[in-house]
Order: sequence, then C-alpha cells, then structure tokens
Amino acid sequence: MIGREKIGLQTHSLRLRVTVIGSVIITAVIAVVIVTAGTLFTVAAKRDVNSLLNERATYSRQLARTVARPEAFIARIDGQSVRAQLVLSDGSVVGKALPPNATESRRTITLRGGRAWARGAQLTLAVDNRLLDRVRGRLLWGLVIAGAIAVLVAAGLLWIAVRYALAPLDAMTALARSIATGRRGARLTPQRRDTELGRTAAAFDAMLDSLEGAEHNERAAQQAVRRFVADAGHELRTPISGVQAIAETLLQAPPDMPAQEREQLCLLLVQETRRAGRLVDDMVDMARIDSGIAITPAPTDVGALAAEQVARVRLLYPQLTIEVHGAAAPIAVDASRISQIVANLVDNACQATPPGGSVRVSVVDEPHAVSLLVSDTGPGVAPADRERIFERLVRLDDARDRRTGGSGLGLAVARGLARAHGGDLTCLDSTGPSSGAVFCLWLPR
Repeated sequence: MIGREKIGLQTHSLRLRVTVIGSVIITAVIAVVIVTAGTLFTVAAKRDVNSLLNERATYSRQLARTVARPEAFIARIDGQSVRAQLVLSDGSVVGKALPPNATESRRTITLRGGRAWARGAQLTLAVDNRLLDRVRGRLLWGLVIAGAIAVLVAAGLLWIAVRYALAPLDAMTALARSIATGRRGARLTPQRRDTELGRTAAAFDAMLDSLEGAEHNERAAQQAVRRFVADAGHELRTPISGVQAIAETLLQAPPDMPAQEREQLCLLLVQETRRAGRLVDDMVDMARIDSGIAITPAPTDVGALAAEQVARVRLLYPQLTIEVHGAAAPIAVDASRISQIVANLVDNACQATPPGGSVRVSVVDEPHAVSLLVSDTGPGVAPADRERIFERLVRLDDARDRRTGGSGLGLAVARGLARAHGGDLTCLDSTGPSSGAVFCLWLPR
C-alpha cells in the first residue's frame, strides 16, 4: 500500500482567526494612537507652561521698574493661573506663601534695577499643573473608551465581512464535495489568476484536470488491455487450433500415409507454430515497450541497414522491383531495433504490392535527423486508416490478411520502437493516382 504524506493542516476556523488577528492589530494601532496622543498632550502642555512662565517673568522685570510698592507689584503679577511670591532683600515676604507641591511648575528670578525695593528681590512664579493633569486623564480615558468601542465594532464588522470574503472557499468546498459524489467536469474557472484566491482556484482546477485525466487514462488503459487480451486470445486461438488439428491428423494417420502428404502436414504444422511464435514475440515486444524498453544506442549506418533488408526481401519476392536510394551519416541508435522496424516496413510493402510492382526505400540525411521512406505501388492506405493501422491487432483487408502470417502488431511495435528512440513512425499522404502507401521513419540525431 502506498504511504500517504501527512501535512498536518491546521483546521481552526479561518473566519475566527481573521477576526481575532484583525482585532489585535486594530487594538495595537489604537494603543499606539492613545500613547502618542498622551505624550503629545504632555509635551504641548509643558511647552505652554514654560512659555507662560517666561512671559510672566519678562513682564515682572518690566513692571518692577514702574510700580512703587511691592504689594501692588504682587497684585498685578499674581493671577491667571500664575501664583507669585516676592522675597525682598531684607528677607520680608510679600504675597501668599507657596506650599511645596510636586504638581507645580516654578520659576525663580532675581529682580535688578528699577525701584529700591526691587533691588536684589527674588520673585518666584508657579503654575499649578493639576488642572492639566485632570484634562490629560480625561483625554486618555476618552481615547481608551472610544478605542474599545472601535475594536468591538471592527470585530463585529470583520466577523460579518469575512463571511462574504471567504465565499470562494465555500464554492471550492461545494465543488469538491460534488465531485466526490460522482459529478465530473465542473470547474471553478476564476476570472483572475493573479490573486491569492485566483491562484488557489487555478491550482484546484489543474488538480481536477489531472485527476480526471488520470482517471480517464486509467479507464482507457484498462479497456485497451481487456480488448488486447481478448484479441490476442482470439489471434492465438487460430494457430493453436491449426496445430491441434494437424497434430491429431498426424496421430490418427494410417501407417501407409503417403510421405508427400505427411511432409505437407508437417510443413503446415511448422508454419502454424511459427505464426503463433511471431504473435507471442510481438506481444512480448509490446509489453516491453509499454513498460519502457531499454535501448543501447551506438553509431549506426541506417542506409546500410536498409540495404541489408532490401537484399533479403529481393530473394523472397523476385517478382517485385525493390530499390534502395540515398545515404546518411551514422546516427546513434539501437541497430537491432531499427533493423526490426525497417524489416517490418519492407515486408509489409512487399506483401501489399502486387506482382510486377515496385518497392522503394529512400534514406534522407537531414541536419538534425535521418528519415527513411518506404513506398510501394500497392493499394495504399485510406486517409481514415493512416492512424488506425498503428493500433494493436489491426489489419487492412486490401493490404494484408491473416494468410500472410502477420500478427497485426508489427506496426504498433515499430512505432513504439521508433518513439523509444525519440523519433516517430507515420503514414504519409501518397501522391499520384497509382501511388501506394508511404511510411516515414524519423530518427533525431
């Protein structure tokens, strides 16, 4: 059993996670805003207090030059949130005493010049910060309450909005469930593929295409295997039945059977066994091709291989004109497998050509490949059959039949071997009214 990789995907509520994360971010932002506002308020308040003390100190120096009595001086300085106390040079104190208070901002200056009482006097100015502290406290509490309300409102809106934002995920879930119940062919088809959900939907559709394609290929492969097994069993039945019938005839033959008749029966028995053997060999080759046949490439002269096969069939078909033309530089291929392909093509061409006809084998040297063309003057192949003839156990009645001993797998094996080399084998369009079939073996360098 194939092991499954466990990713361990976290399945917490995405809606809740987005809402919580959004609320935390909003809370952090509001906290920063509150701290910043409090800090700015404190800085601005201190600046204003210092400015007020500086202005009052300047005014005091000017006023000390014109006011005759220190009591009148204090009366005009003390007020408008500023408290003042004057200590004269003789130690006497004018004005109310300033109690020690940490919440006050104080400024002490020494008066110089002006009236006699002002010489050497020390003036202390103080501003009570308690009012500012109360205002700052109220401001911060107001910001905290407003921020809390904003977080609650934002969390509620996020909870509602995320539901609509995650609607595409619900669509994916519904589609996956419908496919799991047997519905095929449905797709998400995102309008945009450059977004997060678009990329996810595109990957989801690609996965469905791959899965359904694999399922379709698996079913097609199973049907092809069943059909192939059935056809192969049917094909093997004929030679095996012939072998059985001939063997029974020989066993039941009288001792005085003429030698010529006995030899004919033995010859038929050998032919039927060879026919069955060829079918089995082709089936084995197809199985190897399906499982990935191993080839051993080596520098090979394709033209020489073609000349060898032409010399062979000239002995078998003396009634035909068989020619080979062209040459090509050596190419790295498996010589035995390429020879098998060429032998199949030449044999088929000779079997399809009537007496007096001709078969032509042409080798074409191309910059990046070598092509081998096999043409004949037989009945040719109809356009509708030019791909079907490469299927397994397919024969064309007017080109060849079972009496020639073919298994119906030769072209399928030949194409499989060609593609194992990175090339291909095709049936081309024939030219001229009397032209027969034209097969092209293409091998890349």
